[in-house]
Amino acid sequence: MISIEFEIRPLSESDLSEWLRLRLLLWDEISEDGHKSEMVDIIEHSDTQLVAVADAGGGKLAGFLEASIRSHVEDCETEDVGYLEGWFVEEEHRRLGIGRRLVAFAEEWARRKGCSEMASDAEIDNLVSQRAHSELGYSETS
Repeated sequence: MISIEFEIRPLSESDLSEWLRLRLLLWDEISEDGHKSEMVDIIEHSDTQLVAVADAGGGKLAGFLEASIRSHVEDCETEDVGYLEGWFVEEEHRRLGIGRRLVAFAEEWARRKGCSEMASDAEIDNLVSQRAHSELGYSETS
């Protein structure tokens, strides 16, 4: 088995096409133009938005995570809560700790932004996502 090292880092301009490719895999119900519009909005609000990537080298990304700072999140006790908006690791790279490293990167970013809580959500029928959240210590609240 070949071991690949993945660098977890913030999004760079050279990642835009790969980020779009991965977003289309995660959120396939959104049009390409819809994704591009959302991506521009995220980039324009970098003070409260983060995109972290798992760089596999050679211009390829194995995964990404989008996080934000939300002023209020249900079941949280503080204002300005770090929030995992979405994260995705390509199937062939799963179970290697990439998702865990992406989430840790986002949690540290949120701490540096003054957040003491981190939240997320998962679709009720997405058992893979629910299990991944649970394995990272996130608990269901509502």
